[in-house]
Amino acid sequence: MSTDDGTIAHYQTSVPFYTLAFDRSHSRHLDAFLELQEPGARILELGCGTGRDAARMVECGFAIDPTDGTPAMVAKANERHAVKARLMRFEDLDAEAKYDAVWAHACLMHVPIHDLPTVLDSIYKALRFGGMHYGSFKLGTDQFRDDRGRLNSTVSQEFIESLYIKCCFELLESKPWQGKGADGVMRDWIAVTVRKS
Repeated sequence: MSTDDGTIAHYQTSVPFYTLAFDRSHSRHLDAFLELQEPGARILELGCGTGRDAARMVECGFAIDPTDGTPAMVAKANERHAVKARLMRFEDLDAEAKYDAVWAHACLMHVPIHDLPTVLDSIYKALRFGGMHYGSFKLGTDQFRDDRGRLNSTVSQEFIESLYIKCCFELLESKPWQGKGADGVMRDWIAVTVRKS
């Protein structure tokens, strides 16, 4: 398994756009997820981008390990928010029982469908027992490359729920919602919260 190079190339050259478009406020589901965590919980963030969610988690008193697979995003997150972000692709996650939570907003959708079980297994292993994970995905039934060159793997609600369960997670919430992606298109999304039980 390897992170899609076309997707990384897009993000590497598009940091100014994402900084202007998405760095004004944190993700809409973040606060609700943080309310489920113990004070000072250690949280791994996958796909931290320019650091807006990591900054919010630090502000709320959590111990954060922000990661991203794009060097320019890591640099911008540290420049803007000093969150100590580090470079890590999904396939490089090899922690065991290290985190109380894993936050992965709008990034796992770039994993090829056939590789998604491997990534979810790695997230499961990285969590301590009782630890929680949030992931959000575009709803659909296909895999495609958008006009920005990014690989998009869409999922149905039934598919992603069953996949998390097959990976031994306990499903806590599966919530469809609508929102604009980086391409400006209003889409149907699914937000999934699970626990390692």
